[in-house]
Amino acid sequence: MNALSSEKVKMKESKKKKPIACYLSDSKVFCFKDFENVYLPGYYGKILDNRLELSLVEALYLIKKGRIKVYLKEKGKKPLDFENFYKIACEKDERFPYRYRVYEDLRERGLLVKTGFKFGCDFRCYERGVELKKGPKTQREHTKWVVYCVPEDYKCSFQELSRAVRLAHNIRARMLWAIVDGESDITYYEVCRILP
Repeated sequence: MNALSSEKVKMKESKKKKPIACYLSDSKVFCFKDFENVYLPGYYGKILDNRLELSLVEALYLIKKGRIKVYLKEKGKKPLDFENFYKIACEKDERFPYRYRVYEDLRERGLLVKTGFKFGCDFRCYERGVELKKGPKTQREHTKWVVYCVPEDYKCSFQELSRAVRLAHNIRARMLWAIVDGESDITYYEVCRILP
């Protein structure tokens, strides 16, 4: 490799590491340029036509990793730092501290984590190494867990627990309760249905 091609490789690497500009709008974050570099690797957010839509937990995690910079849509001069974005997210979602802590933990464990809104849960998780695709999937490519994030003093009825377990079983997944304690440590409980 000569000096010129070596320099081109360095320039490409530095472009990859430059944070992508995104914009906070209500309770979503949008990327309009170079969003493919945010989506992959890791399958962050959801691609819609000409933009990428990120949830607040995804955006905060990507801010922490230095992959994006988030600007307020109406002010847009200076990007929000981790603490300011966290504060805004907590104002928009009172459960955000628990949800973010669980999301971060699952991502750090190498799992593919997507929002679970349409499934009535906080997150859906896939096994390590799974690539998202549309259309027919193998058993391994389906959601492995649906995750509910709650504080340690959370109380639920048996009916709520039963609904959560049935939902998971209906999509051939396992149900996890992620309990976040006062020190932000997480304990995961798998709840399943046992047939006699």
